Amino acid sequence: MMFGKLSIRAPKKRLTGLFLLALAGICGEAHAQYKSIFIPYSSVGFGLGTSSYYGDLASYRRPVASTFNQMRFSLGGNYTRHFTPRLAARASFTWARIAGDDYQMNSKPKYQSNILFARNLQFRNDLKEFSLQGIFKITPDDRTYERRSPFGTYVFGGLALVAHNPKALYEDFSTGDRNWVKLQPLGTEGQGNSGYAKPYSLVQLTIPVGFGVRYKINSRFDISAELGYRFTFTDYLDDVAGNYADPSVLQDPVGQALASRYAETTSVRKGKDRLPGLQNFVQTNYNVTTNDPLQEMKARNFAAPGTPRGNSPSLNDAYMTGMIHLHYIIPSQIKCPPLK
Repeated sequence: MMFGKLSIRAPKKRLTGLFLLALAGICGEAHAQYKSIFIPYSSVGFGLGTSSYYGDLASYRRPVASTFNQMRFSLGGNYTRHFTPRLAARASFTWARIAGDDYQMNSKPKYQSNILFARNLQFRNDLKEFSLQGIFKITPDDRTYERRSPFGTYVFGGLALVAHNPKALYEDFSTGDRNWVKLQPLGTEGQGNSGYAKPYSLVQLTIPVGFGVRYKINSRFDISAELGYRFTFTDYLDDVAGNYADPSVLQDPVGQALASRYAETTSVRKGKDRLPGLQNFVQTNYNVTTNDPLQEMKARNFAAPGTPRGNSPSLNDAYMTGMIHLHYIIPSQIKCPPLK
């Protein structure tokens, strides 16, 4: 009888052992799958940095000078959602000031023979950009934000709308007052008049692209350095693109003064004497030595209606920002299903 009992219990014990081993295997596999699941998270960031402009007053042919000679500042904020170890998307707002000045870019003697020095145009523009961007992380995240790598690299691209409004510094010599004047309403190239183009839009589409590097400060904070270039669909961030207009269609005297500034003997921003540079320009381009270069330029119809005012009509303007961002990781909340 005992033998019979043993023969019955032994298979039960073996079955129980096999069941426990199978359960352990299932749990182990489930745990391994759980470890491989990426838990999405979000972050918010704030950044400060620089901004540079490229266009008719900052030549693409001189990228280093265009980037650094007239560099201004930028700031921005963003919200980023990290969907996978490599893919994220963000919404961001960027405020950036850009500026250009023919005198500042071409004041050295070797550039004074350039027509851009003689043209003497100048502007600044405060850009308000809202963008949606996709991010590809070259260095992927780990399963959770707490286990992300200490260093990371990434690239980004997207679409943005930018509101802009170029202005120029105008000095009323009769009163000595100096003011930044909005240029688009003045139609400095005749915009809005019969026979001329319509006024350009103050809201434009741009394509931001760039790359960045990230450093993990702790589980909740990152710091990143980012360089972003913006392709635009306008040549009027600087209010300069086409030809000089007939002064008779520019009814506002301020518009007439800002449409053609070659006759100003001092640079408007720094108050530097332009006459020696204009003498250099006339000597090089007209082979004339004179103490009155402005008279010589007028006699040769410099800035005459219909002649080029912009130097690159086939190229749109662009701008670039370099920013340092501080990011805060919004903790993820893992919800467990209720027990029933």
